[in-house]
Amino acid sequence: MKNILVLCTGNSCRSQLAEGYLRFYAGDKANIYSAGIETHGVNPKAIQVMAEDGIDISHHTSNNVDEYVDIPFDYVITVCDNAKENCPYFPTNAEKFHYNFPDPAKATGTPDEVMNEFRRVRDMIKTYAADFVQNHLK
Repeated sequence: MKNILVLCTGNSCRSQLAEGYLRFYAGDKANIYSAGIETHGVNPKAIQVMAEDGIDISHHTSNNVDEYVDIPFDYVITVCDNAKENCPYFPTNAEKFHYNFPDPAKATGTPDEVMNEFRRVRDMIKTYAADFVQNHLK
């Protein structure tokens, strides 16, 4: 079974969304972890937009990348430029992937506009996760 780590800045939104979809699409083909270079807690709006799509991430925790140094990862996916550029040295032979998704937590506007940005980013991550599993976990 493959081990996959999704990295972001605060492990609150994008990496949580990606962890949820990767778990959904990978099933029993991989162990999925997410972490941040900091921990900000799981964003309630991330939980809400995933629930709208039938995926429960309310049990997820916000973890620091240092918690996973002993796990032999096969793949490490960074989902924001800040994590890619500022992640402390992470000793791994994992194949690395990067996609800079917009940060929905920085969305401004009306409550509906903010939620629509969360949904837009969620859908981008959903597509990425489905493609990743199809291409790397055969």
